[in-house]
Amino acid sequence: MTEEMKSGQEQPVHKRRIHYSGKYPRHFAEKYKELNPEKYQDEIRHVLAKGNTPAGTHIPIMVKEILDILAIKPGERGFDATLGYGGHTLAMLAKLQGKGHLYGGDVDPIESKKTEARIRAKGYGPDIWERRQMNFCEIDKLAEEVGPFDFVLADLGVSSMQIDNPERGFTYKSDGPLDLRLNPQAGISAAERLQQVSLDELIGMLQENADEPYAEEIARQIIRTERHRAIRTTRELYEVIEKALQKVRLQRDEKGRLPERRDLIRRSSARVFQALRIDINHEYEVLYEFMEKLPAALAPGGRAAILTFHSGEDRIVKKAFKTFYKQGIYEDIARDVIRPSREECYENSRAHSTKLRWAVRAK
Repeated sequence: MTEEMKSGQEQPVHKRRIHYSGKYPRHFAEKYKELNPEKYQDEIRHVLAKGNTPAGTHIPIMVKEILDILAIKPGERGFDATLGYGGHTLAMLAKLQGKGHLYGGDVDPIESKKTEARIRAKGYGPDIWERRQMNFCEIDKLAEEVGPFDFVLADLGVSSMQIDNPERGFTYKSDGPLDLRLNPQAGISAAERLQQVSLDELIGMLQENADEPYAEEIARQIIRTERHRAIRTTRELYEVIEKALQKVRLQRDEKGRLPERRDLIRRSSARVFQALRIDINHEYEVLYEFMEKLPAALAPGGRAAILTFHSGEDRIVKKAFKTFYKQGIYEDIARDVIRPSREECYENSRAHSTKLRWAVRAK
């Protein structure tokens, strides 16, 4: 018996990491190196060098372009409306040079707490940065509390950490509960939504939220399946989409080429998941509200930059900026959409669909 045992002190229990079969981990929970990037920097760099995003992390998009637009000066007040993994936040904090204040808002209570811990570990205390658990459409309440903002960023994309975690249900690529909520503590899941929706409503959802060309075929198969059994997992929904598209007549693309059926199913699945996510999180309604409130939340001369990832979002942002510009509320707006460079798209495949627009509040 050791001296420690004699003295009655409890010994720390060594917790072994999860073991997996094969040479590489296949499941999210097994990727212990990629889920702890601060500890395994060499492995993370290896994943990034291949143009991939390490599981559980997120690569911020168009950082240089955003910083050029926002033109952040030390002493200013800013709002990162969609905190995510915190990559954009850290870049903006560096520009403040320890002077001023930045608020980070996010509706996701799970990932935003992890991000707060990472930012605090970088040495940024509450004197210069604060996390707020909030939907970004509540920007008016925050501005009323702390004052108008000199710069605002809204990155409307779903973070890679959310997509990679099968427990969140954001992707068909791994099996998990069909959830898709940005805040899993509020609202109903995608599985529950499919039990409520009518055929016509579902067709409209797929068309309006994702421009799905086979909306009717997929919607009919989903409703037909729901009559016999509930679709509860991401894989079950993928199989329903696959069944709906097995016999459809393939449509040629703009260059006259016929797609492979496997690619057709993959693309349609991504669009269906997108349409469902937009619906259950009320993303269009929230974005409309944010765009309406944004001008009043900006200080005179305040700058706003917004990243969108599909045509529906971009149309809302473009229309709002143009409307307020014509009314003289914005003194300048982006005339054309800004896209990521070819090099960035090569290094980060999730940047391909990104569009960036900006506006400057009149003085």
